[in-house]
Amino acid sequence: MTDGAAAGLAAEIERLAALPGGGERAQARAVFARLRAELSAGRVRAAEPDPAAPSGWRVNAWVKQGILLGFRSGEIAAYPAASPEQPFLDKDNLPLKRLDAASKVRLVPGGSSIRDGAYLGAGVICMPPMYVNIGAYVGEGSLIDSHALVGSCAQVGSRVHVSAAAQIGGVLEPVGALPVIVEDDVLVGGNTGLYEGAVVRERAVIAAGTVLTGSTPLYDLPNGRLIRAAPGQPTVVPPGAVVVPGARAVTAPAGREWGLSLATPVIVKYRDDRTDTRTELEAWIR
Repeated sequence: MTDGAAAGLAAEIERLAALPGGGERAQARAVFARLRAELSAGRVRAAEPDPAAPSGWRVNAWVKQGILLGFRSGEIAAYPAASPEQPFLDKDNLPLKRLDAASKVRLVPGGSSIRDGAYLGAGVICMPPMYVNIGAYVGEGSLIDSHALVGSCAQVGSRVHVSAAAQIGGVLEPVGALPVIVEDDVLVGGNTGLYEGAVVRERAVIAAGTVLTGSTPLYDLPNGRLIRAAPGQPTVVPPGAVVVPGARAVTAPAGREWGLSLATPVIVKYRDDRTDTRTELEAWIR
């Protein structure tokens, strides 16, 4: 999509979003259909790289406004299900994504769902059951494993492994909030949770069971520092960092008395040849 066309679509979405609920509904549905097509094709993204931004990414708030406009202008409709007596029910303008062999996406049988308005690059593998929500972007060669979620507007790079039961949270409101970002060549371990606009830079490894939010302090042992989110910015996992679940003691008097500790993510090392040898195993399943 050209910059001019994107600007025109953004302006129309912003105009319609400012109207009272139900205003110009037919136009809102038409504009949302255009946005959904652009998102599905990867020509428009909810967030995109921006070297000038502190996190390396900038949010396109108008895209999230457009998705909310789609929810507002849709009607509840029945969708086919295994049992004709109990169909799925959702907004009529939020269909599932249509894929064919030309997409070069592997959608393995077994109960996965991908909403239209999500982008999946060539070579993406979807292991059942998994779910990708509207506005999400998944780069080429990535793997979304069983029971994994890629939430609305989350941005996942190329050659990323989102392991089983990992949760990459979505965000639609506030519209200016950065979604979760996972850059290229990242390994996201099983049962990991990434939420609230956390940014994981390229080649990082997030070990199984790690929970990271946009405001989580991150303890960097190799460099002896504490990484905290700057005001108005999310927590950023450095490139190549290997992050594992950790714990820190509660220093309040009652916490000391009871021997309590709080879960916290810890960088234990940075990616090296040994780490890369282990993560190369992921290539064999492709």
